[in-house]
Amino acid sequence: QVQLVESGGGLVQAGGSLRLSCAASGRTFSGYDMGWFRQAPGKDREFVARIKWTGHIRNYADSVKGRFTISRDNAKNTVYLQMNSLKPEDTAVYYCNAVGSHYDPLFRSWGQGTQVTVSS
Repeated sequence: QVQLVESGGGLVQAGGSLRLSCAASGRTFSGYDMGWFRQAPGKDREFVARIKWTGHIRNYADSVKGRFTISRDNAKNTVYLQMNSLKPEDTAVYYCNAVGSHYDPLFRSWGQGTQVTVSS
């Protein structure tokens, strides 16, 4: 069973940057499209970004397009999310998972997530 461990979150002022990492163990990322999701207080978990397993195609939610960049290192079984120009509305717990064709999460188990808090 895959274990996902997210890290890199923190408290940052609006306009700042953070880089999130997600490492997997127990199962390789190879062959899977990987992505990031987030859940703000009182809201459902939502899709943020996806990267194809080859790394050549990336998709983003409209709310983060132009500000966030997803990348991956298959050799390290790790996926990253570079977040720039952060806004208070980006405040959420961020999770990684494999991503299906409908931007749905594929792995049944989730990591603990990493908290991102953006102050105004």
